[in-house]
Amino acid sequence: MSEEVIPTHLGLILDGNRRWAKASGLPSLEGHRKGYENLKTITKAAIERGVTYVSAYIFSTENWNRTADEVKYLMDLAYRMLTRDVKELNKAGIRVVWLGTKEKLSNKLLLAIEKAETETAGNLKGTLALCFNYGGHTEIIEAAKKIVASNIAENDITDDVFAKNLYQPEVPPIDLLVRTSGEQRLSGFMLYRAAYAELLFVEKHWPEFSVDDLHASLAEFARRSRRFGA
Repeated sequence: MSEEVIPTHLGLILDGNRRWAKASGLPSLEGHRKGYENLKTITKAAIERGVTYVSAYIFSTENWNRTADEVKYLMDLAYRMLTRDVKELNKAGIRVVWLGTKEKLSNKLLLAIEKAETETAGNLKGTLALCFNYGGHTEIIEAAKKIVASNIAENDITDDVFAKNLYQPEVPPIDLLVRTSGEQRLSGFMLYRAAYAELLFVEKHWPEFSVDDLHASLAEFARRSRRFGA
């Protein structure tokens, strides 16, 4: 299979920021900063290769259990991306969308999300889907609640109907899902969209996942034969 077979949707589980920092003799929060910078680099490189959607798991609904200092730092990083650094993505023609629940998020951050989505809505080069305050179970439950509230008859509930009630329903199923840091689990990431994703687990921590590693991941995807149960 040709290496020019490029996934439409690349999913990224950004794991190992704190472990990278510890191994580098740095404070754990520095790992998050480095990982955040790397997300911009990898997103732009992936879209340059022809990937249409890049989704990034950057803060899960379970991450609220971390220390108050770490949570605050992650919230501040998200706000920075959605306000200051979204200009960089906008200039590169990248649209930004958010997938997650509003629960526990500040009005300040919610407004920043809305503004970033509006400012980049017309960009056509590619889409960065920020999975922030995201949980796979929560997304499915909230989709089910929307369907119930819409009074859709039981016999009319199809896969297509359900998918249209997910967060940002235009975001398609994941083709290639890459998780860094050697962990081999989904941790609730896009459970509905990951049903037939090709999974790739990389030993490197996220801050050291390079553009060359991205190209190697895309080449591995191109070598695989996808049968979708056939």
